[in-house]
Order: sequence, then structure tokens, then C-alpha cells
Amino acid sequence: MTEETKSLNFIEHIIEEDLANGMSANNLRFRFPPEPNGYLHIGHTKAIGISFGLGEKYNAPVNLRFDDTNPAKEEQEYVDAIKKDISWLGYQWANECYSSDYFQQLYDWTVQLIKEGKAYVDSQSSEEMAKQKGTPTEVGTNSPFRDRSPEENLDLFQRMKNGEFKAGTHVLRAKIDMEDPNMLMRDPLMYRILYAHHHRTGNEWCIYPMYDWTHGESDYIEQISHSLCSLEFKPHRKLYNWFKENVFEYSKEQYPFQPKQREFARLNLSYTIMSKRKLLKLVEENLVSGWDDPRMPTISGLRRRGYTPAAIRKFVDTVGVAKRENVIDVSLLEFCIREDLNKTANRVMAVLNPVKLVITNYPEGKVEMLEAENNPEDANSGNHEVPFSRELYIEREDFKEDASSKFFRLTLGKEVRLKNAYIIKGESVVKDADGNITEIHCTHDTDSLSGSGTEASVRKVKGTLHWVSIAHAMQAEVRVYDRLFSDEAPDSHKDKDFMEFVNPDSLKVVNAFVEPYLKEAKIGDRFQFQRLGYFCIDEDTSDEKLIFNKTVGLRDTWAKQKPKPQQNQPKQQQNQQQSTRPAIEEIKKLGKKYTNLPEEKQQLTKAKIQELAMKVPYEDLEPLFATAAKKAGTRIAAMITLGVLLKKGQERNGNIDEFIEKALNDKNELLVAEAQQV
Repeated sequence: MTEETKSLNFIEHIIEEDLANGMSANNLRFRFPPEPNGYLHIGHTKAIGISFGLGEKYNAPVNLRFDDTNPAKEEQEYVDAIKKDISWLGYQWANECYSSDYFQQLYDWTVQLIKEGKAYVDSQSSEEMAKQKGTPTEVGTNSPFRDRSPEENLDLFQRMKNGEFKAGTHVLRAKIDMEDPNMLMRDPLMYRILYAHHHRTGNEWCIYPMYDWTHGESDYIEQISHSLCSLEFKPHRKLYNWFKENVFEYSKEQYPFQPKQREFARLNLSYTIMSKRKLLKLVEENLVSGWDDPRMPTISGLRRRGYTPAAIRKFVDTVGVAKRENVIDVSLLEFCIREDLNKTANRVMAVLNPVKLVITNYPEGKVEMLEAENNPEDANSGNHEVPFSRELYIEREDFKEDASSKFFRLTLGKEVRLKNAYIIKGESVVKDADGNITEIHCTHDTDSLSGSGTEASVRKVKGTLHWVSIAHAMQAEVRVYDRLFSDEAPDSHKDKDFMEFVNPDSLKVVNAFVEPYLKEAKIGDRFQFQRLGYFCIDEDTSDEKLIFNKTVGLRDTWAKQKPKPQQNQPKQQQNQQQSTRPAIEEIKKLGKKYTNLPEEKQQLTKAKIQELAMKVPYEDLEPLFATAAKKAGTRIAAMITLGVLLKKGQERNGNIDEFIEKALNDKNELLVAEAQQV
């Protein structure tokens, strides 16, 4: 088994097996089939990434098909938004398809099923049919209309199509088995009467096919090779196959290939709602400004908030393809956008909560143009000029009149550096009648200008503050967004409505001041506001008003406070032990600290574990599989190590499979993420 083969996910293994068993690569076809009844959200990006990713991997066409079978909830607005979102993510579809294009073909096939006695018109109410459905432990009972003759069924069905009956008086059902253990096989509905205007077919039809009937046959018509869907459709696979196999007998010459349905775990995200119906409720009740509100988990909302396609695709790739449901911590998504913007966003200065600072020994009227590096992570990003003057704005929270020794920002009698500028020292304050500070007076070290090469310019002080020159600053509206929900699983409480968990502080609007460099910025441009986070220019921006959205902070402020690891031995003694300690012991030591580290350092630690893993025999690793559940860090380190050993050629065994399976079902999202990559 090659390293490439071992790194495949389970869907790719299925495809590779089909190819090995004789399927031509030319017959590979995939599709992404959204229903146009809402905007796409972050959960859809996994399905998008899987289908379009397979298309890229195997150079196979991927259709974008809209399963538009419910005109009461579908709109052209949603179609347009979905197309825009997929294109923005960087994917291109081979064909733009609509299930409504197949309505006539589906009708013709239905007529054939009726003639063969495989479908019948039921004239009961929905309540009566529900009672006959049975339960998972009790078989259903036949409809009194089940034995209608094919001739009567065909007559009624054609009259349904012609609009002779009121909605709800008749439905068409497949005649399968009311005693089947799978309740979806108990004579499922195929058509219902519905008088509603369809966004594509207008009023041409007054009967509409049900999803289960339409979806699979649309796959078949398009000759999709692998129909990939989320786990909730696994029970539907039996019905999918029943419809497909019966229709195949009618059209096998025109459509020679039958699609294969396979299921993957959908993407669930903490602090997030993934139901389009519930997201629509937020829109309709004006708790958000629309589907593209930057607090919404929709792709359009994320785009407006400042997320990049690269960050979202990286997130989906990191989560991986799994067979079991799990919840991914939203902090992983936030980490991906931080990591991306850290490399690409220019650094600027902005003050969100300003207080005036006067440098009393700086000449009045003097203006210096100082050099500011655009992005230290990008050597080609260049510099820009920032005006410096006697009167500045700094953040109000960056000053304390009386501060402890642990406060490393500005206070009276102590020094800090102004970013790209001088070292200043707090001297006095001016207050209003209510005792609020209105001005801070300070002095500056005239020889301490950053980059000037003087001895004073390299003098070390403990704090560095951002600032803007009052005379040159531009006013801007900054929309500071936070998570929309305050609960990790807002829709998981049986006795409470998810709306109860809407975070009242998810949006704060502040009037800020930004440096004049941003005057030329365009809608959608992204920046790092130094020391504050990442922000982008909102589409509401005009020539008269500059508006920014906060994308994400520089660090995860929602992370739970974890106890600090105990102080270890002196570094010299540690280094001596490292030179003689087995690699597995070093890995265990790194694992103990893993969950206490910030996300950036976790990446460095992971790289170190992977390096050490090259020296670890499997016999040393296997005992760690039995590590106690509370020692999550050690189990994460073991999983990282296992991934390296498997890539080196270690064969899987029962213990390995059991260890991975348990990890996939663990509550620790970091462990789950590592297990998904193995």
C-alpha cells in the first residue's frame, strides 16, 4: 500500500476501488445539489469541498444542480446567491442543472410505474396516512386505496396533473412494503398537489414530485457516478436504490449507468445554527440585517465579515471527511482566518475608544511622516507613511492614572513606545467636571524615534501602543461583531427555543479614528488593526462614510481559562534529559502541555511531535492508546504520532482502529480533528 493510497479518505477509497473494478475514469461525475430555499452556510462548504474537490482530483465534471421541487419556499434570489457563493469559493461547475428541467421525464416514468402497479393514488388525509405508517417497532397497515387498479390510478393521476382536484385531496404513493423495517419504504409519497408559482416553470405544473423521488432520478438522468450526501440520508439509500433500479429498466439504453449513494458526516459547528429554516427566522424577526449579516454563518455573511475563500477551504480541509457526526469548535474556523490574514493583511493603526494625548515637548504645528511596515509576514508588501504630530488619539484602556507594576501600558511616571514613533512618558492628566480624563499629557524622548539608529531608538520599554494623529485621522464607523449565540449548542435544548441564546452583545457600533492611509481602501479590503484584530471594509461604505466590520480578534477571547502547567526543572537540566530521554517520552511531555497552548504554539508543538515520531517504534506508541480520557493532550500527541507511523508504512490493526474510532467520538475537538486526518 503506497503512502498516497493510505492518505485517501473513505470516499476516495470507494472511488479507487470502483476504478480498480473496471469503472472508467471517464464515467466519473459528481454534483452539488442545493435546494434554493435559503442561502448556503458554513455547513454546506464541506459538501461543496468534497464534490468539487473530487472533481479537481479526478479531472471529472461536477454539476451544480438545484433540487427545486418546492415552489412554496424557493426563490430566484437563493439561486443567484448560491451561484455567487460557490464561484467566490473558487469552484467552477461543469453544468448548471435544475430538477425542474426533469419534471416531464419524471412524470413519464411515473406513468410507467403506475401502469406496472408500482404506484397508486391515495385519497386519504395526511393524518390518516400518518396513523397507518406504524412505528420503528410496529409495522404499518395498507391504505384502503392501495389496491386501486392501474387504470383508475392513471386516470386520477392525470386529472391531478390537469388541476381538477384541490390541494390535499390526493397524493401519489409508491407501492413498496408497509411492513418494511425501514419506515421510508412504507409506500412513500411521490407527488402532491400544490398550486404555487415556480420560479422556473411558472404555473405549468400543479403537481410537484417529492424530494426522494426527484433527487435520485436527477442523479440518474445526469449520470452521476457517486451521489454524495450527509449522514441523515443514509436511511434513504434503500429508497434511493428502489427508485433508481425500477427506472433503470425503462431507460437503461439512454442512461446506462446507475449512481451510487454514499454518506459522510456533515459539518457541525459550535455556537452556530445550521438550519436554513432557523436562519430564516433570524432574518424574518430582524435579529440580523439579512442573510449576509456578518454574524450569520452563511457564506455571504462570512464573506462580508472579511473571511477569505482560502481560509474557509483550509478549514474544510483541516476538518476532513468523516463517517461519524461530531461538532467542530468554531475557534478552528477563527484560527484559519487569523492564519490567512496574518500572511496577507496590511497592518494599520486605528483607535476605537479614543482619548486625547498631548506630547507637551513636541513642537506645535510640526508634522513628521513616519515609515510603517505593511506586513512583516510578507517581504514584498512594502511600507507606507503615517503622519505624526503633537496631538494624538490612543485607546482609553491603554492608560491608567494609577496602575500596578503588571500594567505595561501608559501610566504616570512610566514609559511606553508609540508604534513606529517615539518613547513617551506619562506626566499629567486633564479631567472634566465629572472626573473623567479628557487629556493625557506626556513628554517624548527626542532621540528615540524608531529606526533612526540612535542608541535611544533601540532602548527597550515594556509597552508599545498604537495611535493616530488627530489632525490627520479619518473618522470611521466600526462594527464590532462577536458570536451570534452565547451557547455552544443553541438548538440542542429540548425545553428552550434557540432564540433565547442570541447574544445581546453580538454587535457593537463604535465611532473610531483611523490613519489616512486607509483613504484609498476599497470595499472588501482587509486589514489588521494593530493590537486589535482583523477588519474589512463593508459594502455600506460610501464617499462620505468609511465603515469597517470586525472579522476576528487577534486571539480567541472565548477560550476557557486553563490552569498553567507547573514550572519544570531549569532549562539546562531539561536539555540534558532531552538528549537521553526516548522520543516517546518527549512526545508524552509535549502532549501534557498541548491543550494549554495557544493555537499558534500548538502548530509548532505538533511539528515537533511529528519530528520526534520518526524515531518512535510502534511498540512504544501502542501503550498510549489506553491513556485516560481526561489526559486529552497525551491522546492528541499519540494520534499525531500514529499518523506519522501510518505514513511510514505501519499496518493498521484492531488496536489502531479502536483508538481512532474512540477519538472520533470524543468531546475534545482537537483530538477529533487529528483523528479525522489519520
